[in-house]
Parts: sequence; structure tokens; C-alpha cells
Amino acid sequence: MAAPGFWDNQLKAQDLVAELRRVSLEMKPLKDIRLRADDLQVLMEFAQEDASGASTTELLQTVAWLETRLSDVELQAMLSQPEDSCNAFLSVQAGEGGTDASDWAAMLLRMYQRWAEDRGFATEIIDISEAEEAGIRSATLAIRGGYAFGFLKGEIGVHRLIRISPFDAAARRQTSFAAVDLIPELDDDVIIDIDWERDVREDVFRSSGAGGQKVNKTSSAIRLTHIPTNTVVQCQNERSQHKNRALARKMLQAKLFKMEQDKRDADLAAKRGEKSKIGFGGGSIRTYTLQPQQQVKDHRTLAISTNPAKVLDGAINEFIEAYLRWRIPQQRS
Repeated sequence: MAAPGFWDNQLKAQDLVAELRRVSLEMKPLKDIRLRADDLQVLMEFAQEDASGASTTELLQTVAWLETRLSDVELQAMLSQPEDSCNAFLSVQAGEGGTDASDWAAMLLRMYQRWAEDRGFATEIIDISEAEEAGIRSATLAIRGGYAFGFLKGEIGVHRLIRISPFDAAARRQTSFAAVDLIPELDDDVIIDIDWERDVREDVFRSSGAGGQKVNKTSSAIRLTHIPTNTVVQCQNERSQHKNRALARKMLQAKLFKMEQDKRDADLAAKRGEKSKIGFGGGSIRTYTLQPQQQVKDHRTLAISTNPAKVLDGAINEFIEAYLRWRIPQQRS
């Protein structure tokens, strides 16, 4: 990259930069593990001679760190598809359940925001439609960090919530549904052939806001509809119409790219087909039960957590890991 004329061929240069990013994501954790593993022998010698126990504590902390990082690297090794290393656009849509479903969609959005925050990933609300009484109708969240798409791809599907409704005066138990979808944020060198003039309809509208000074008085939000596939994306997070259009186009390209991949993968296409009805008519991938018992259960991997509050606060790594391990024999078959 430091060679003279490296950027003369823009396409080739971008390919190499993308390859460097992928290799760095794979190699850095291994280098960190190697360095910390080399410290173990020294720490063991110190622990034998240190009567205070401080060196033993440091040794145990290093071992725990290595166990965690080795597990992370093992999971990362399962993410072999080119798009797995990409950032992700995660969408949440309320389904059946009225106000409870809207509130449930907002809870899921927060769960993924907290998960990303705990991993040190950056997040950005791309589009959000708030419900009248509480929660949201839908939202799109950009999650930017190493292998964000690969880690979260098992979250695609219908999520079911069972609880005593806070919106029911009779305090009855209610079941609510929300759907999660995910598309990769493609590198700039990935080009999807789209006839923007003929096949895409663009609608411009005023962004929604919290009111007062935050009301957007200009029509800067963009909605794009790919007419042949009836695929719709929209972006309203920027005040600049130009920036919203550029990001919406990127999202549309990613969505069409993912649709083509799904067509080549019959199993994944079937799973996505379950989302045609977000409610009792479609299969749920996970159920979150808050009353009467406390439990979160994934219906594919059978992974269970008895601490729903912790899960809804972003602790979903056990479900992510279980899905990635469950998926290996599914791919082989």
C-alpha cells in the first residue's frame, strides 16, 4: 500500500484494502493470544515465589482472559462467508400484539444496541417509526464492528414475548411478536447491477422527530422502492437529502445482494419464508417468557437462559455461540 502508484488503479487498490481488513481481523486476536500465552510461563514462576498471592491472581486472570479469547477466535473461525466480516444493518419490526408488540420491538432494539455497546461496536439509528402509544413500529440500526453481520445472522426471524401486559388494566398475560432482519453493509468494491432510473422509485418526505427544535422542516428523508422485487428501504437519520440517498442506495444494494444469496441457499430461504406472517401463523426462533416462569429459549438450538432481564440487557452471546455451533452440521447436510 505504501508503494508509489498504489492508488492509480482504484478498483485493485480497494480490493487489497478490503483484503487487508479481513486478514487483520483474523490475525490480530491470534497475535494477542500468542503474546499473553508467552507470559504464562513467567507468571507461573512468579506465582511459585510470591507468597502474597498477587502473582497467582494475575496468573488466574490471564488464564481466564485466554479462555475467553480462544472461544471468541473459535467462533470467528466459524464465520467463513465473505460477508460475515462486514458491518450490518439490523431491522426490527413489530408484529401481532398491538401496543405490547410495539413495546416489544423497542425492547429488542435496545437489546441489540446494548450487545453492540458491550462489544465496543458503533451503532447508529438509520430509520425509526415510533408507535402512537408506546414503543416502535419499526427501526433500522447500523452496527459497525468486526464480524457484526456474521455474529448476528442467527438473529434473523420472529421473536416472541410472553408476559403480564403493562398496558392491560386487567393484568392479563399477553403474547407479542416482532421480526428481526439483517443485511450486510457491503464494501464499496462490491457492485450490484441496478438500473436506478428505470427500476427504482424514489420518494422524498419529511423526517420524523421528537418535536420542538428537533423537527426537520425540510424533506430530507429518502425512501427507495426496487420495483421488480418490491424491496423497500428508507433512511432519515441525516439532515442532508444527499447523504440519506447515498446510504439508502447502499442499503438497497445490500438487501438485493442478500436476496440473491438466499435464493441460492434453500434452507435459509425457507427460514426467511417463515417471516411472511409475524405472529401465530409463523414459527418463532426464540421465546422470551417473563411470566409466570423466567426463561429465554431458542427453538433451533434449544439453548436456554433463566435470566431474561440479563438477556434483554444485551447478554445474547450464549445464543449467538449456540447458533453458530448448531449451524455447522446443518451446512454439511
